[in-house]
Amino acid sequence: MLSGNLVVFAIAGLIALSIGSLIYFTLFSQISNGVAQERRVKQINSRGASTNPRTPAGNTKGRGKRKSVQDTLKELDDQQKAKAKSSGSPPLSIKLQRAGLAWSKPVFFMFSAVMGVVFGLGGLAMGASPIIAGCLMFAGLLGFPQWFISYMSKRRQKAFLEELPNAVDVIVRGVKSGLPINDCMNIIARESRDPVKSEFGRIMEAQQLGVPLFEAVGRLYERMPLAEANFFSIVISIQQQSGGSLSEALGNLSKVLRDRKKMRGKIVAMSQEAKASAGIIGSLPIIVMVLVYLSSPGYISLLFTTDAGNLILGVSAFWMFIGCMVMRKMINFDF
Repeated sequence: MLSGNLVVFAIAGLIALSIGSLIYFTLFSQISNGVAQERRVKQINSRGASTNPRTPAGNTKGRGKRKSVQDTLKELDDQQKAKAKSSGSPPLSIKLQRAGLAWSKPVFFMFSAVMGVVFGLGGLAMGASPIIAGCLMFAGLLGFPQWFISYMSKRRQKAFLEELPNAVDVIVRGVKSGLPINDCMNIIARESRDPVKSEFGRIMEAQQLGVPLFEAVGRLYERMPLAEANFFSIVISIQQQSGGSLSEALGNLSKVLRDRKKMRGKIVAMSQEAKASAGIIGSLPIIVMVLVYLSSPGYISLLFTTDAGNLILGVSAFWMFIGCMVMRKMINFDF
């Protein structure tokens, strides 16, 4: 039989191991994505550095254009790395723009204060203790506004992905018919659906202020941190700086966007079974606890009335949280 100190050390070790596992599974996708990105960049650089011995020595025009494109890609890659570092903790103004909220910072702080008061008074009205009410007020003051902004941002990004391929097709058809790209973007800014309409409207406003087109389009990724928006900005930047057929490049981009949309739908359909299984597994302990409480409340009430029972509940809840996070990482696919 272990002594009391050994039990305490064992519990502390389990908690430390659980925290380490949670941090690892939380950062695993970011680390793997960074390693994969570095590997792809090295492959592109090595592929561009290799020369074809059959190419004539006098073909300097093609080599110069290829070198220009490679330099542009390298510059864009450096810019994207800088944006990726800054997008981890963007300022509040960028978060509000991503959510599509025309709020100023004082309005957001006022909203947070109101939510804190509402959560705190709601806890007191339901008969909670002052400590619980204080925790609810803290959650409403800091947690709920951030969750609300994140929810609005994800919903807006989803709507943007639905409409972006149609906007790219409008530019392709307009360029093929002889319209300048600015006129095509003006058409999208007037007739497309939000949030594509508002985002292209910001691009045109930046152009009217004298910002170059490739720089104005490059800012799109700051407001819409999506791979599709990044693809669009890279295509426009390369065409503006190095030339080439814009309609062909955007046509290929439109096909890529629609293929990614199909792939996303397939992933959602294939992961529904795993999500349903995870939901059932995660809800089983709570359902069993409620059923046992309804059938024999005296048997399970020891978990709530004794210190040992509270400790068991806390450790069990923590392990359940770890399990739910692991299952969430297993069924969420990044592509």
